[in-house]
Amino acid sequence: MADPAELPEPDRIEGAPHPRETHRLIGHEDAEAGFLDAFTSQRLHHAWMISGPEGVGKATLAWKIARFLRANPPADPNDMFGAPPAPTSLDTPEDHPVFRQALALAEPGIFLLRRGANDKGDRLSAALRVQEVRRMRAFFSLSVVDGGRRVVIVDSADEMNNEAANALLKSLEEPPAGTIFLLISHTPSRLLPTIRSRCRELRVGPLSPDLLGEALAQAGTDPGGDAEALGELARGSVGRALTLAHLDGLTTYREIVQVFMGAPRYDRAAAIRLANSATGAANVARYGLIIDLLSQFLARLARAGAGHIPTVPLSPDEPALLARLSPNLHASQAWARLEQDLSARAAHGRAVNLDPAALILDMVFKINETAAKRAA
Repeated sequence: MADPAELPEPDRIEGAPHPRETHRLIGHEDAEAGFLDAFTSQRLHHAWMISGPEGVGKATLAWKIARFLRANPPADPNDMFGAPPAPTSLDTPEDHPVFRQALALAEPGIFLLRRGANDKGDRLSAALRVQEVRRMRAFFSLSVVDGGRRVVIVDSADEMNNEAANALLKSLEEPPAGTIFLLISHTPSRLLPTIRSRCRELRVGPLSPDLLGEALAQAGTDPGGDAEALGELARGSVGRALTLAHLDGLTTYREIVQVFMGAPRYDRAAAIRLANSATGAANVARYGLIIDLLSQFLARLARAGAGHIPTVPLSPDEPALLARLSPNLHASQAWARLEQDLSARAAHGRAVNLDPAALILDMVFKINETAAKRAA
């Protein structure tokens, strides 16, 4: 059994700072202002859902709010000096004890609800399970020395299994006094309607190219001359951009383009090299990357045929390939259907541990078959 402390953090992107370590939230001023307004007007709801695309800064916002709430406890009505002035931002100074303790996961009033170890203890569980929710309830039984609020960050609510979701719902329905829940969700529609109905939503969106560049620089990543293309491939998600940069995703996408440059006479040798590069335990992340990039290639084909031609090409050869394989709406619809079908097949294949190379080659064959029909 592995030491739980040695397992990777499930809410950390490899090669990037953890959201609690990110000092400055870039973008999302409207969401910050919305929460601050609720706080200063004494309309602070007990549960908030921070929603939006994956990797755009939702967890960073949650940690910023959690630190703010802990650093600004409820005013003491018996304080002879009266209530302190209303805060004008959610910022907490980096030298504040709350900031330092949160950085070390030692802040007594903040509980991070996330996936834990599996039953064997040798790896992370695939889902956020009820065992972790029970740990949260134990947290409620502890007294907070300063008498301030408790804050629970759920990262992410999408990962809860049914048992965990129902257990969390009970706490949302009967929240402990002085407790604020911050649920992070990439796809709120998949959560229980009863959970959604008990939360006030803070919606955050993709970052603009300029803001994405700032966020990458803050995380210590310099995309160089590929910044614009990397931002396009990341779809405004700094988390995704960091993953792509770490795994050299832009180069991999360009390899996919080259595989299909001659479609329906695709480059079989290049396809085999691509598929074989995803095999083995050391290449699990690359396996997921290739599946995702194949899906994104299909999505770009579908958009091009519908008249939404990408403004930022991801390789010099991509514009001509998109125009040739998806010249009209009929082709667009075919590529969109294929994207949905292959995404479902890939999800099933990964769930049943299908050989990575076989799954990727099957996707390549299906794409080539569709290209042949478009050329017929």
